[in-house]
Amino acid sequence: MRMHIRTSFPHETTHDDFWIPLRDGTRLYARAWRPRTEEPVPALLEYLPCRLTDSTAARDWQRHPWYAGHGYVSVRVDARGHGNSDGTPTAAHAATALSDGVEVLDWLAAQPWCDGSVGLFGLGRGGFASLRLAALAPAPLGAVVAVCPTDDLPGNDVYDVGGSVLAAGLPARSAALLALAARPPDPAYVGTVWRDVWARRLQGLDPLVDSWPVQPERGEARQPDGAPADHEGLRAPVLAVSGWFDPYRDTVLRILEHLPSDRVRGLIGPWSHHYPDHGLPGPAIGFLQETLRWWDHWLKGEDTGVMAEPLLRAYVTDPHPPATSYDVLPGRWVGEPSWPSPNVSRISYALQGTPVLVRSPMHTGLDAGRFVPRGDDADLPPDQREEDARSACFEFAATEETWVLGRPRVRLRIACPVERGQVVVRLCDVAPDGASTLVTRGTLNLSARRGPGRAVPWIPGSAEDVEFELSGIGHAFGAGHRIRLAVSSAYWPWLWPQPESEAGFALHPTGSALELPVRVPESAAGIAFEEPEQSAPLGVSAAAVLDEPRPERLSVRDMAKGEWLLVVDPRRNGTQVYPDGLEVTEDALEAYTVEDADPSTARTRCDWSIRLHRPERGWDARVEAHSEITCTATDFVTSNEIVCKDGYDVVFHRTWQRRIPRTAG
Repeated sequence: MRMHIRTSFPHETTHDDFWIPLRDGTRLYARAWRPRTEEPVPALLEYLPCRLTDSTAARDWQRHPWYAGHGYVSVRVDARGHGNSDGTPTAAHAATALSDGVEVLDWLAAQPWCDGSVGLFGLGRGGFASLRLAALAPAPLGAVVAVCPTDDLPGNDVYDVGGSVLAAGLPARSAALLALAARPPDPAYVGTVWRDVWARRLQGLDPLVDSWPVQPERGEARQPDGAPADHEGLRAPVLAVSGWFDPYRDTVLRILEHLPSDRVRGLIGPWSHHYPDHGLPGPAIGFLQETLRWWDHWLKGEDTGVMAEPLLRAYVTDPHPPATSYDVLPGRWVGEPSWPSPNVSRISYALQGTPVLVRSPMHTGLDAGRFVPRGDDADLPPDQREEDARSACFEFAATEETWVLGRPRVRLRIACPVERGQVVVRLCDVAPDGASTLVTRGTLNLSARRGPGRAVPWIPGSAEDVEFELSGIGHAFGAGHRIRLAVSSAYWPWLWPQPESEAGFALHPTGSALELPVRVPESAAGIAFEEPEQSAPLGVSAAAVLDEPRPERLSVRDMAKGEWLLVVDPRRNGTQVYPDGLEVTEDALEAYTVEDADPSTARTRCDWSIRLHRPERGWDARVEAHSEITCTATDFVTSNEIVCKDGYDVVFHRTWQRRIPRTAG
């Protein structure tokens, strides 16, 4: 499908910027697109810790004017301490950010141009914030659209997977969030007070990575300043959306399990971490039209047929060769009337053979791909044959086409010689030519085998059965293909290696099994989407790039030291020139290092730089952030640095060094 740019709407629109006052005197910066009408209409809110005047401006112009043209006031608000808003930055899930969000909802509902009903939507952090706000049941909230949100449950958040600390992207998130929080407000919008606001903002900076407890214990102590995940607490209707390449797609399945079917619908396509109208991999869909059906039903009381759709609409991909990116993946849509679905049966595949020692080199995982893929050329996992060779593999013949929909599960009989370790399983589709395509994966920190709230050391030499789920997937194994289960004891740089994990573990096939959620191989009739469309783009242009682009993912092996280095270019946007004259230059580089036989050598680093430049005003603000994380058997050691400049003059410089106990992670 191609993108259609829509220029004609049922309503003419206008937009303006303004401040939303909070009870404590803080003002949040907002931008609203409104339909030209004398009648009050519902409002839609996207509430983010980002900068609406530049960071998300291009994306905002694709959808907010579109909603306004269809009869909604569509509002984008910068969270406290971000963009041009007052205050000190906080985490998106912090209690202050959530209480601010409730005040914003109340303020919008009370405006003369609003009919008192408000919808919430967002992508990623915005989707997470929408769910957390909805769990507080604010009175004006009429409906939610959450795209690619985490629900902050074990194995589905930004800092641990299966009880192990997530290394992939951790230094990048640390450096990026530090750099983004340190950006000054824009004098073109706030005037000469920008420097004073910036100084107050910088004094309150603290690296968020140091507030992330890096162990698998959960509960209130795990997130002291935020709201725990509470699906049952969601009272507003929720349209939960994700893609099979997004690491947080299981949020959709959990929401469908817990919310009453009369106020929830789920949609999972083949996409990465994007709005589905961008759809990479495709097929993209007319997502704005789909959400309009949701808003019109719940906020305007119109019969759009959206609640007559299946509870879950999911895309089941056909077999496809391994690649680091795809334009479009073949497959078909299926519809499930409930979740768990009566169309899905749990089929067990018993592992066969004699006990095997699983002792993977530390660099197993270099071909894992990016943890949060966004559609770049090197995001997705390549052919898994090299990873499979570093793992213990068990295979099952697909004698007929086998559709899998949901979360596979494994039961493994393991004997571990040390107190701590981790087990990683990958489910791969092996084609007749031997190519191995990663379908999904799961991991378990063995210390967390009794549950995410407990850390229980393994009794060395003892054998136990462990069970855990893999991430959800919709995939069809072709007849004549092989279903491969690959088991490893390491997965760097996705997971931080456990102390002593170089010892590996023994896997006993007897009593071990793979359980697949096998779906009836029937496509759903009538599931169709309109062509993707958006409103006219903002008109951001890219400055000429003189340097040769760096590789997106480059692995280097030092054969003498047995050391592996993975260098990742997150593909920031270079220099972007905005219609109001602002020039934004952003660059970043991540590095992950480990030696094959020593988990304590694992090290991550990220350098992030941002320049905000208005040549006509002579304004030139620069931010540099550096984050490095190392480990010992007992601690994680974090080092963070921020340097802020007005032109070439340093106006702020601070470093933080901290040790964080790793009780199990």
